[in-house]
Amino acid sequence: MQLETYISDLLYRYECVTIPEFGAFLTQRVSATIDDASNSFHAPKKVVSFNEQIQKNDGLLAHYIADVEKISFEVANKKITKRVKLLKSYLTQGETLTFKNIGEIVFNNEGKILFEPRYHLNYLTDSFGLSQFVSPTVNREVYKETAKTIEKVIPIAVTPEKRQSKPYLKYAAVALIALTLGGFGASKYYVNQIETHNQLAQEQATQALDTKIQQATFNLNPFPAITLNVTKQTGNYHIVAGAFRVEENCERKVKQLKSDGFSARKIGANKYGLHQVVYASYEGRLDALKALRNIKKTHNKDAWLLVKKLD
Repeated sequence: MQLETYISDLLYRYECVTIPEFGAFLTQRVSATIDDASNSFHAPKKVVSFNEQIQKNDGLLAHYIADVEKISFEVANKKITKRVKLLKSYLTQGETLTFKNIGEIVFNNEGKILFEPRYHLNYLTDSFGLSQFVSPTVNREVYKETAKTIEKVIPIAVTPEKRQSKPYLKYAAVALIALTLGGFGASKYYVNQIETHNQLAQEQATQALDTKIQQATFNLNPFPAITLNVTKQTGNYHIVAGAFRVEENCERKVKQLKSDGFSARKIGANKYGLHQVVYASYEGRLDALKALRNIKKTHNKDAWLLVKKLD
């Protein structure tokens, strides 16, 4: 029986897996870590430890073995007991017990169990797919530290240079200021003159336009009257072209029939809420039947006659 395989399977799901009369493997979650010496990053994981004080049978390991091997719980417990006797005999003989992917157990000089975990497997399912990786060292503030070092060795000082005063520059500056002020005054006077002239011209143009409007005479000749002959379809006999749930399709059908030469129109919705389109309406029944036979023969075999008085 591969006892270590069953224990390894259970460590993914449980924090404590007890081997009755032997000890318990415990797991504790730890966060991601960084090894400064090797610049390596390690994902979050479960750290495995062993406690020989916890030996009471909680049934977890036996139930799992019974389920996997399709045996009874009692038989599974007997197999575990037999395996534990064998493990204790190996320890008393000074041998090292190796639990694959979990760790190694051995007796020390004082007769106590020592456990050395292995980290080939990460039992934390949240970190599935995450592995260790190494990142190159990031050097920061290198140039800043170099500059500080140079500044300490060679101090930099700024000495103001004495300049000789040139008196003629002072008089030139005074003349430039005077010319600027004079030019600004002349420019302002010229702009004011232009604005006054523009305002007078605008007032004259407005007055002339008002005079022309008052003198204008409008002569509107009446347009000749236009007479439109609109023939309104009447009658209780209607040749139906179709009925549509969507009114837009109804409009499209009317437009199509009119382009084919029919006096098509909408006659409203029926009791089922369908919008009806007719080829035409007739006063007499015989005229309507004659038109219906012609439409069925030449245009739409599904057309039918509706006898109804429209409002």
